[in-house]
Formats: sequence, C-alpha cells, structure tokens
Amino acid sequence: MRPLSWLSIPIVAATLACAACAAAPPAPVAPAGTPTAVLNGHRFSVEIADTPAQREHGLMDRTSMPGDHGMLFVFPDAEPRTFWMKNTLIPLDILYFDNARRLVSVQEDVPPCRADPCPVYPSIAPARYVLELNAGVAAKLGVRRGDAITFSGLPSGTQ
Repeated sequence: MRPLSWLSIPIVAATLACAACAAAPPAPVAPAGTPTAVLNGHRFSVEIADTPAQREHGLMDRTSMPGDHGMLFVFPDAEPRTFWMKNTLIPLDILYFDNARRLVSVQEDVPPCRADPCPVYPSIAPARYVLELNAGVAAKLGVRRGDAITFSGLPSGTQ
C-alpha cells in the first residue's frame, strides 16, 4: 500500500464527494413555467383543470401519477364540491381549499371506481380549489383543516 501524498488528498476527497452526490440525487425541481402547489413544505407539479371539460375528465383513465404530481381543480367561486372516481384507475386523496386557500376538507384514500353507481366524495365546506394527490400523501404530510396552500405558475385568471 502506498502512502497518500499531500497532493493526492484533495483528489481523493473530490472523488468521495462526487460518489456521495451520485448516491443521493437531488429532489426533483419542476421545469420553469410548470404550475406548482406547495402544501406543508412539499412542492407538487400540478396539472390545471380550470374549464368544465377539464374538471369533468380530471384524472380519468390514468394508470399512475408520479409521487410529486397532482391535479389542481380551479373553480370560479367557492361552494360545496362533490367529486367522484368514475373511470379513475388510481386511488387518490382529495383536498378541498376555500377562497383564502385554506384546507377545509379532505377525503383520504379514495378508491377507484370502474362501474356505476360510483360513490361521491363531498367537501364539508365551500371550496374553490381542489387538489388531487396520490392516496396516502395527505397522511404523510400530516395535513389538517386550516393548512394553507400556495400556487405558482398558474395561468392568469385561475388564481
């Protein structure tokens, strides 16, 4: 075994640092311009459903969704909302937010529904925004009524 010289120490340190970087990839960052929602310190890339047709179709026919993604439904006003899972193939958490972007209701671990009649999942208070995430995410985040959500990159007119 050869002893390390003073000149080789920085090279060895840099090599170890690079190996550590490769072992732990950085957290994903949404591409610039991608709409995002932040809830309890966690950032989600979101698809926006802000037209009647987009809201009606939602996440139907999807077989999966990345863990850091969701769908944000934006309504023109706050009122009690009811969602269902018709033709939605993945279990979801459905989070309802009011005009002030405060969590007012949560439906957790909502199962897929492939055939009528499908159960409905209502909010317990008026909601303007609804965020659908993969089932189990709400529990992992420890969400509670009153938690605030923030948005960035939303198209104008949807906020």
